[in-house]
Amino acid sequence: MAVQQNKVSKSRRNNRRSHDSLTAANPNECSNCGELKRPHHICASCGHYADKEVVAQVEEIDLEDDAA
Repeated sequence: MAVQQNKVSKSRRNNRRSHDSLTAANPNECSNCGELKRPHHICASCGHYADKEVVAQVEEIDLEDDAA
C-alpha cells in the first residue's frame, strides 16, 4: 500500500487541481439558420459551415409509407 512521505498541504493540493474544473460551453449562432452550434463545427440543424452546405439534410421519411 502506498504511503506518502510528506504531507501535501491543502494549498498545494488545490493548486494541482486548478486545471481540472470544467469550463462552460461557448456556443455561437449559425450564420445560415440562427441555431446555436459549437464553434468551428458543422451546424447540426442545417448542415452548413462557413456559409457553405457541407452536409445535405434528408427530408423526414414517412416510415408508414415505406413499410407498406
